Amino acid sequence: LQVKTRRRSVLFMQVTETKNEGLSREFAITVPAGDIEDRILAKLAEIGQQVNIPGFRQGKVPTKILRQRYGQAVLGDVIQDAVVESSSKAIEDESLTPATQPKIDVTKFEDGEDLEYTMAVEIMPEITPIDFKTIKLEKLTCDISDEEIEKSMSNIASEIVRSEPIKRARKARKGDIVVIDFVGSVDGEEFEGGTAEDFQLTLGSNRFIPGFEDQLIGAKPEEHVRVNVPFPEDYPTENLKGKDAVFEVDIKEIRERVDTPIDDELAKSLGLESLDQLKDGTRQQLEQNYNMFSRNRLKRELLDKLDEAHEFEVPPGMVETESEAIWQQFEEARRDDRLEDDDKEKSEDELKEEYGKIAERRVRLGLLLAEIGRINNIEVAAEEVNQAMLQEVRNYPGQERQVMEYFQQNQQAMAGIRAPIFEDKVVDFILEMAIVSERSVTPEELMADPDAPTEEVVAKADKKQ
Repeated sequence: LQVKTRRRSVLFMQVTETKNEGLSREFAITVPAGDIEDRILAKLAEIGQQVNIPGFRQGKVPTKILRQRYGQAVLGDVIQDAVVESSSKAIEDESLTPATQPKIDVTKFEDGEDLEYTMAVEIMPEITPIDFKTIKLEKLTCDISDEEIEKSMSNIASEIVRSEPIKRARKARKGDIVVIDFVGSVDGEEFEGGTAEDFQLTLGSNRFIPGFEDQLIGAKPEEHVRVNVPFPEDYPTENLKGKDAVFEVDIKEIRERVDTPIDDELAKSLGLESLDQLKDGTRQQLEQNYNMFSRNRLKRELLDKLDEAHEFEVPPGMVETESEAIWQQFEEARRDDRLEDDDKEKSEDELKEEYGKIAERRVRLGLLLAEIGRINNIEVAAEEVNQAMLQEVRNYPGQERQVMEYFQQNQQAMAGIRAPIFEDKVVDFILEMAIVSERSVTPEELMADPDAPTEEVVAKADKKQ
């Protein structure tokens, strides 16, 4: 290992490079005792101009007295300032671009002696982007058929619940809508929110606590039913958790769902003027959805090719930070029982290895896109960030002011808004130069998982047909 030692003009510090391996650099840095003493005296002089000590005029307090009172506090500030200034100067003089925050370890400091510490830093790799004109991509497109529009409108109609009284007397069954009056009580006392009249409940919707709806199946109109059910242990209302409840229920009417016609009335119920306007709106929405899927598929293919075409070392600290973030998301999903079936079957070691590779890919692509943006002067305007922030704020009706203040006061949150805008601008820049061909596919193929085997995608498409 070649060790470099040189004197510095600032702080008269001495910097010795002790490690130069890959992206890792380490330095031993010494700041002379005399420089530390000069800084201590300067700070004590500042304090002496501001404090009032009995027996001395302001600004005339002897340094010895100031040192006795404030020496330890001043020493801590001086050490911190000296480390910050000297480490920054060392990084600047070595022409380093840190990838992560440098790690500082003070190894020696005694009053009246030199300050010695080590600095370990990971630097950014050198990145040379490929010629984007050599990239070949395939953009998937999808024509919108009348059948797709009808199917989409049918889905809309199915979300609108319409019902009518049953035509002949019978018992209530799963899927029926019962119109009920009910009064709930716990230990003989009615509780808040446990009473309603003319309430329409779909049996089997699981809208009420477990067991309630099941006990109404088989009831007849004008019948009174006593429902006995326990509140779940995790029920949000504290005084009802795990308590046994009794509901006195009167069945007033049984209704059954009827299909909602796809007509002008459906359109008007959605705030539109006519069925034709609903069709046009449905077509536009499908176009937006298909364009979004097409864009995402194209972007993923591009990122895959960029990842394959660029080999450079990535800073381990950045990968570790990204891995920890991914693992935290995994833990949250596991806690909320939102894991994919494949992940449930893998061991923790297998998952960590898999997520580690994902983290490395994300870091590599992030560094690559950042460098492409820097080289080509791609910037995100403040107006673009503000528009995206306002769009995000609209997702929290009634809390707009608090959310706005959160973003304005949180630089990390603002960076989270800026990052996808920058990424998309860099992607668009590359796509303008890449060779992009188009291929028409079915909606099922367009929206299928890109990693799914082709035969699986085709089988699903055939099944739907």
